[in-house]
Amino acid sequence: MIVTNIEIVPGRQVVKHLGMVQGNTVRSKHVGRDLMAGFKNIFGGELVGYTELLTESREEAVDRMKQQAEAIGANAILNVRFSTSSVAAGAAELFAYGTAVVLE
Repeated sequence: MIVTNIEIVPGRQVVKHLGMVQGNTVRSKHVGRDLMAGFKNIFGGELVGYTELLTESREEAVDRMKQQAEAIGANAILNVRFSTSSVAAGAAELFAYGTAVVLE
């Protein structure tokens, strides 16, 4: 499965457009990580726990998007985009979406 944020794949032609596909996940870190993040906010530095959270979330959202694309017969997802939003205190949604296509 080709997954790219560009609208075309050089050397390949879109032979079928299957529509938008998406995947999302809502995640939170445990209280201990939130406390450590609070200390980092005071002293500065990377919030490693949250970086890990977003990395895991992005991977899960992309996997779900790929599963949806495969289920409708796509072999590529073009123009992939990501969106994040806070849904509750300490919890965030990561949403991945793109256009499912069949490439020759």
